[in-house]
Amino acid sequence: MTGPLQGFRVIELGGIGPSPYCGMLLGDLGADVIRIERASEPGDTPIRNDPHSRNRRSIALNLKSPDAIELVLKLLESADACTEGFRPGVAERLGFGPDVALARNPRLVYGRMTGWGQDGPLAQAPGHDINYVALTGALHAIGPVGGKPVVPLNLLGDFGGGGLFLAFGILAALLEAKQSGKGQVIDAAMVDGVSSLMSAFTFYRAVGLFNDDRPGTAPLAGGAHYYDTYETSDGKYISIGSLDPEFYKALIEELALDPALFGDAVFRPRAQDDPRWPELKAIVAAKFREKTRDQWCAQLEGGQVCFAPVLTHDEAQHHPHNVARGVYVDVGDHRQNAPAPRFSRTPPAPPRPPRHKGEDNRAVLAELGIDDAAFDRLVAARIVT
Repeated sequence: MTGPLQGFRVIELGGIGPSPYCGMLLGDLGADVIRIERASEPGDTPIRNDPHSRNRRSIALNLKSPDAIELVLKLLESADACTEGFRPGVAERLGFGPDVALARNPRLVYGRMTGWGQDGPLAQAPGHDINYVALTGALHAIGPVGGKPVVPLNLLGDFGGGGLFLAFGILAALLEAKQSGKGQVIDAAMVDGVSSLMSAFTFYRAVGLFNDDRPGTAPLAGGAHYYDTYETSDGKYISIGSLDPEFYKALIEELALDPALFGDAVFRPRAQDDPRWPELKAIVAAKFREKTRDQWCAQLEGGQVCFAPVLTHDEAQHHPHNVARGVYVDVGDHRQNAPAPRFSRTPPAPPRPPRHKGEDNRAVLAELGIDDAAFDRLVAARIVT
């Protein structure tokens, strides 16, 4: 592996969604990520096209066995950081909670990923992305005027407020550990992360630029005619983000809009719920229905309007800009996102495909000093599977 995290070892202890996403981020940037998976079950098959499983080594253990837990602790002794995505208290009950792990390795950065957090009235309650986003006020703010809240993809809670903040916390704690020589526990909760992502809107609300009672009316919420999506004549969509005076002027010119009607009086990026906006939006919508999406791309893409076509995932992989930058790469036989961000001096290697569950059992345990004979005994006892 190459990349800025080369030389760091991270143990990934179970979890779905945001925890493996964090592991992907760290592995993409060169960390040696070892995923400890539960014992294989009949019918288990690897998901070879799952980007959240790439750039790992995989070891499968029977976590009901005390001997397997001892192997987990030995791996944690060799690690710089670990992640786990269990409900609060589960890792403790299994025998590798942070108190035990840090006693074995005082420099360990122990990252914990949950939706509600390690404490609080809801800490033990089940939940998913939509619930965590709802509790922060973010879900209420997403949706059209007069409509119900729109369910977003689970980008905001799981991956933005969860996995990204867990990776951010781990990197911050690793930097601190280099100075102090001490590890610590990271409580990464999606409700905390999404609340942080909402910080700008907390400010907008405080100064009267975001109305909780009428979501969808602010410019950044799609309330204004100059910041929204529009349907084209072929039933596809484009996006407009003319949120600055020069870009708004370009929008008026490109669409041949009436400057008297669409003048500065209705261009108010810091306004909220202007009663003239619905009428102007209808005029703009009619303009965009005059041409196909590709025709609008030919006219507006790369210009001063702040324009982009609304693409499907497949279309995005073939857009000339994304192709030129290598935003997507082939990992094995599958097209996936490229590692991000980019580094001038320590670029990461191309991503490696996911490993089969337990594919690295022998190699990883050999690094702990377990020879072939001892390994075979562990397999025979169903401790390693």
